Amino acid sequence: MTFGEKLRQLMAERQISQSRLAGLVPCNSGYVSRVARGLKVPSEEMAARFDEVLDAGGELAALRPSTPVAASPLDDELEALDLVRRVTASDVGEETLVALEMTVDELASAYPRSAPGELLARTCRHLGYVSRLMDARMTLSERRRLVVIGGWLSLLAATCDIDLGRRPVAAARLRTAAQLAEQAGHPEILAWTLETRAWQRLTDGDLQEAVKLARGAQEIAPRDGSAFIQATAQEGRAWARLGAGPETREALARVEQLVEPLPMPDHPEHHYRYDPAKSDAYTATTLAWIGDPAAEPYARGVLTRLERPSSGPARPRRAASARLDLALALLAADQPDEAAHMALEAVTSGRLVPSNYWRAVEVIAAVEARSVPAAAELNEAYRELCAPTG
Repeated sequence: MTFGEKLRQLMAERQISQSRLAGLVPCNSGYVSRVARGLKVPSEEMAARFDEVLDAGGELAALRPSTPVAASPLDDELEALDLVRRVTASDVGEETLVALEMTVDELASAYPRSAPGELLARTCRHLGYVSRLMDARMTLSERRRLVVIGGWLSLLAATCDIDLGRRPVAAARLRTAAQLAEQAGHPEILAWTLETRAWQRLTDGDLQEAVKLARGAQEIAPRDGSAFIQATAQEGRAWARLGAGPETREALARVEQLVEPLPMPDHPEHHYRYDPAKSDAYTATTLAWIGDPAAEPYARGVLTRLERPSSGPARPRRAASARLDLALALLAADQPDEAAHMALEAVTSGRLVPSNYWRAVEVIAAVEARSVPAAAELNEAYRELCAPTG
């Protein structure tokens, strides 16, 4: 039995909670949690103190490993945040809130270049930290900021869950994000939850509901915010899937009017700050879905900018999905051989997430229907790399 396992056993036997034990030692409740889970090796003095408080007769202290476990970078990050909180005058404090707000922006900016599972793990750890802080004493203003932080983190976690195909978990997180947004009076987060649900419905084929949710997001969203633009674009995509040409083009025209005056954001990779360059990508997808050959030049331009940007890093995840957009556009332009080649590059890139698999399936079905020679290779690559097993 490890030190952490024995610690948990003794706490259960003595009916002492984590927070109660932290108060008796005394130490931070988060420190107790990390020790109990084997993520932190206590010092000899702390091990002896745990042993004494739990009346273990030296049995617990004897289990302390002599070689410390190396802390992960994420553990270090959270400990740094906790240190800031503990040295400030209030239980939460301005420094902690600013650090958490900066973390939200960093995580949202990491979305386009991160594996969904890795980003989800980081986001959930910070969500746990925010949840623990909710029990601390703070002003109403501080509490609102903390609730807003929790709302953004819940929304980002839900987006990662969708990318991973974890729909029930994503739905629960979206409900949490919406509840926190309502408590904080934050319409931008609330609108993003509806826009994200619209995207889910669109990928599920529930297109009328997708239109309804996208319009609902537009009604709630601030007119000068990113969620309003994104929800408008999402409405256009849903109309395109329905084959409604006039409604599709009307929505695209609204997006163009909204985007035209926008400056380039300081961090265009931020998932919740609308990058004007995104409008071309959405236009390419939307026009391809209604079979408009004009989608092809849009899609080619988007792919070029993502792979060889004039500034900032390349965005390989978005480039992979942009290849699927180009493949659909090429099908609309009656170029199925190149469409199959583009889709094959997307599937074999290792950058596609499960939420985009259905788009690859559509290309595969189309090139197979046209007896494209590369269709068999594309289908085989998809089954090997993307299709669920078991």
